[in-house]
Amino acid sequence: PNTAFRWRHRFLSLPNGQQAIRLAGIAEADETYFLESQKGRRQGLSRAPRKRGGKASKRGLSEEQTAVLICRDRTGNTADFMLEKADKAHIGAALKPLLATDVILCTDGEKALAAVAKEMGITHRPVNLAAGQRVIAGVYHVQNVNAYDSRLKEWMRRFHGVATKYLESYLGWRRMLERYKNTITPST
Repeated sequence: PNTAFRWRHRFLSLPNGQQAIRLAGIAEADETYFLESQKGRRQGLSRAPRKRGGKASKRGLSEEQTAVLICRDRTGNTADFMLEKADKAHIGAALKPLLATDVILCTDGEKALAAVAKEMGITHRPVNLAAGQRVIAGVYHVQNVNAYDSRLKEWMRRFHGVATKYLESYLGWRRMLERYKNTITPST
């Protein structure tokens, strides 16, 4: 088992670095959250262990959640970033090298994403999902990135909580599965 685990993570390091370096056209961005996990640690736990993924001790967003920013353009190019915090500084550091100046950024109205778009000088189309507004002008929406989020979360459930230190590798694995979905067998 130890050898299999080691080899699995060696193979996972390859897709980890394979992500879009530039998004063009209409791009969508959204943040999603994963429960922080210290799975596999024997010493130095900052809290009591949880069973099979478990639940956070606090409702809503807290320091127990790890923020992941997911960006996709309409051609399927995907990039994701683990963030220390989902604030303007961390989101801006991830988005600035990724987005071209002529890109149109669609978001769910998150204030930090709007502030980054304004600072970068790119066109921003926020969708107000709470008010039932899902599409603006027939083309601006966040359905593409939200569908990816949904597929990612469903796929991650089978692991019953991935250790936070390995989360980037699993995000890379999922990006690879999405990119080559027509050439990879369904059993993966």
